[in-house]
Amino acid sequence: MFKRPLVTWLLLLVGISAVALWWFQGPIALEVARRVATHKMNANAIRDLPDGLHVGLCGAGSPFPDDSRSGPCTLVVAGKRLLVFDTGTASARQIGRMGFWLGDIEAVFLTHFHSDHIGGLGELMLQRWLQGGHAQPLPVHGPTGVNEVVNGFVQAYRQDQGYRVEHHGEKWLPSGGFGATPIPYGLPEKGTVTVFKEGDLEVLAFAVNHAPIHPAVGYRIRYKDRTVVLSGDTTANDQLWPPSNGVDVLVHEALSPGLVRLLSEVAQQSGKPVVAKLMNDVLDYHATPEEAAQTARDAQVRILVLNHIVPTLPPLPGMEKVFLGSARDIFKGPIHVGIDGDFVSLPAGSTTITWGNRL
Repeated sequence: MFKRPLVTWLLLLVGISAVALWWFQGPIALEVARRVATHKMNANAIRDLPDGLHVGLCGAGSPFPDDSRSGPCTLVVAGKRLLVFDTGTASARQIGRMGFWLGDIEAVFLTHFHSDHIGGLGELMLQRWLQGGHAQPLPVHGPTGVNEVVNGFVQAYRQDQGYRVEHHGEKWLPSGGFGATPIPYGLPEKGTVTVFKEGDLEVLAFAVNHAPIHPAVGYRIRYKDRTVVLSGDTTANDQLWPPSNGVDVLVHEALSPGLVRLLSEVAQQSGKPVVAKLMNDVLDYHATPEEAAQTARDAQVRILVLNHIVPTLPPLPGMEKVFLGSARDIFKGPIHVGIDGDFVSLPAGSTTITWGNRL
């Protein structure tokens, strides 16, 4: 006998709650936004990481459009120092999305000057200045030719600098901190050259084969007792495995010839001969997943991470297996086909390797 009044009261309560929620949705949304903003402003990914060497893919892709992979970008946290290697078009946004403050970037290192590796440099140097209020420009290390690249971006953003300083004031955005300073270095035909060394952190560069693109380099990064090698864009060659010998992580570019040939055939059949020609041409200056696995095996690295993934991999079952080919038969350690946000941590003083994704 009490069911109908109870149901009526429950419905009335739900109705009142719905009206209240609708009426106060603006204030509620504003409070949620405030809390989210507070959390993001107080977040400090570097502070929260253990002392060690950490590597994140802020761009695991190539010039191909890819929902999972932006243009080439790798961030490295060594202790409390943030370095960036290559600056693909979405670098600044992806670094921010991964929880890192762009104002904390200490230096950039470029592997070569293809557009997909430098396209985001202007935005990154600008945001680093805006978020950090730096008094000195961003150091950008690279092989011969880096001066032209960096100075070009600085000139392109010069008007924006003027707008920002006029709007916000010299006190908050010192003019002297705008832009970037190129730091070129020469390369030996063989072996490595030290391009950065402070305390427990050392960055070595070495030549790789990306002909006809020259110069092109890879990097070996050491912090305390942990090491990582970034191949840059390269074919399989003997120059890569000596600096990779025994490292914790090898981040190596990879291209699937079978998938690229398939795209070339489709482009030709679709009346796009220029695209078909370009597809065929890229086959001779990149390494396959199997070749990257051979380098990892011969250098006795612990983990192989593939980046600069060519071509775009559709999200289909079995596609990663097609891309890798026989790579897992060649290298018996872990192989990761990278996507944006992938993050590997190497705590100092241990052999531990942890893997995750920050997006």
